[in-house]
Amino acid sequence: MTVLERLARRLDEQAIPYQRFEHEPVYTSEEAARVRGSSLASGAKALICKADEQFVMFVIPADRKLANKSVRRHLGTRQLRFATADEVFELTGLRPGSIPPFGSLFGLKTYCDERLAELGEINFNAGDHCVSFRMTASDYRRSEQPEMGWFAD
Repeated sequence: MTVLERLARRLDEQAIPYQRFEHEPVYTSEEAARVRGSSLASGAKALICKADEQFVMFVIPADRKLANKSVRRHLGTRQLRFATADEVFELTGLRPGSIPPFGSLFGLKTYCDERLAELGEINFNAGDHCVSFRMTASDYRRSEQPEMGWFAD
């Protein structure tokens, strides 16, 4: 079963509403916002990082950057780096830019920036560069149950 199918099944089983959009392939947050007709800030950007020796996922608004110092302080780690494209593929079976903000699908702890929780709706690629989902931020939190914090600048 693909990541897209696993995600859709999970949301369906949880009775969480979402909209599915098929579109041209997108590889950046800016391209995704354009084809979705949504604001860049509503994009839930999933970043896989290695914190000391553990891989984790951060979900931040697509118009923001990861706040390295705040993240390291929150996690109590000394080292933090983005996973390489090969590491991302090994962990998820996906290429960067197509990863949905559900670290639990891949056995990764998920940390979500508080700014996303303040939005009514979020948008994200759903395991495919040509498929996006839209759902409420509150339904995302209910489904994924990420640890919340201030992780973006």
